[in-house]
Amino acid sequence: MVLQQSVGTLLKFAVIPIAKVLVMCGLGLLLASSYINILPAPARKQLSKLVFSLFLPCLIFTQLGKSVTIEKILEWWFIPVNVIVASLLGCCLGYAIALLVKPPPQFFNFTVVMIGIGNIGNIPLVIIGAVCRDKGNPFGDPDSCNSNGVAYISFGQWVGAVIVYTYVFQMLAPPPATRSHIMDSEIPGESVALTVQRIDNSSESMLLHPDYTEEDSLSVPLLVPRFSTAIHMAMARLGNSFSHTRFEDIFQPPVVASLLALVFGATPILRNLIFTEHSIFFFLYDSLNILGGAMVPCIMLALGGNLVGGPGSSELGLRTTMAITFARLLLVPPIGLAVVMSADKLGFLPANDKMFRFVLLLQHTMPTSILAGAVANLQGHAEKEASAILFWEHILAVFSMAGWLILYVNVLF
Repeated sequence: MVLQQSVGTLLKFAVIPIAKVLVMCGLGLLLASSYINILPAPARKQLSKLVFSLFLPCLIFTQLGKSVTIEKILEWWFIPVNVIVASLLGCCLGYAIALLVKPPPQFFNFTVVMIGIGNIGNIPLVIIGAVCRDKGNPFGDPDSCNSNGVAYISFGQWVGAVIVYTYVFQMLAPPPATRSHIMDSEIPGESVALTVQRIDNSSESMLLHPDYTEEDSLSVPLLVPRFSTAIHMAMARLGNSFSHTRFEDIFQPPVVASLLALVFGATPILRNLIFTEHSIFFFLYDSLNILGGAMVPCIMLALGGNLVGGPGSSELGLRTTMAITFARLLLVPPIGLAVVMSADKLGFLPANDKMFRFVLLLQHTMPTSILAGAVANLQGHAEKEASAILFWEHILAVFSMAGWLILYVNVLF
């Protein structure tokens, strides 16, 4: 009976966090409208810069630094591995979907990213907080339920930051034909190697660089290579990305904050100086924690403001939009469930820790990462398309997440 009540509670809390996201995005849309016009396009771009340069690093440093220790790093090793595996498998699925539905050429990489990169921080944190407030939750004491869940999610966020600032930044680079008309030199991360080589007349070149121009796509058909050729081209693309990525491009503020959090949290002396209450530098942690709290509302306001043209202004097309949404919400989660259950059977996960497994499953279940949309805004490419995808995904996620949560409770208990 308690478990049945908990399932009902999980269903309720699966809807409420998404409803909160929609409300904040709706307010951003209202503020960006012509009636109020507090968040015009330049203001939204500056707000995105502020999020990436200050609020997000503060959030990562305070949450991860306070929760991590050397012992926990060794015990929780599968959390970052799960994030990497989720992104890898998701992007492989995204690549297959992109080849199948054939989105507009300038949105090929965009389609891969929107399917492969999920929200591993903001929405899971809200869901954990909402679930654990219920005294009848299936994870036990509300206080330990919440503290453990937040710690697990925070430990995986640094990996997500690295993925966003390396892979996603590269993938969402504007195509060469439009790049010169978009970005100014003040955008953080512009130094990332965004120059994409133009496609030549061979099918291998065209598959290696799917972000080709429309003129190229009209003159040369898309060919699918043999498996060995595909592997060769994938390795060549990976090597090309890293060869054009400089040291300072990778170590952006969120990534630096992640590394500092691991160092300070795992070093007892430094940990006691900053993260222990009443310590001499605890005021520094408290100040950064307050700033980190502004990350979620600010980024959602900026993304909501990008919907001022409405979701109908997207140039993706209905087929591509439906394919991205369907794959992210309904095809990625069962793949994640198989990954987590396999890891459990192999003994990779802490014994009898249901919350640990629940967080791993959430990492595969979320809609597309809000940070991916923010990167699109920073890059000045596919902003409306990103906002439209996030808009429709978060509406439909109300129903998909409710169904997946029922399944996860049945599997875990």
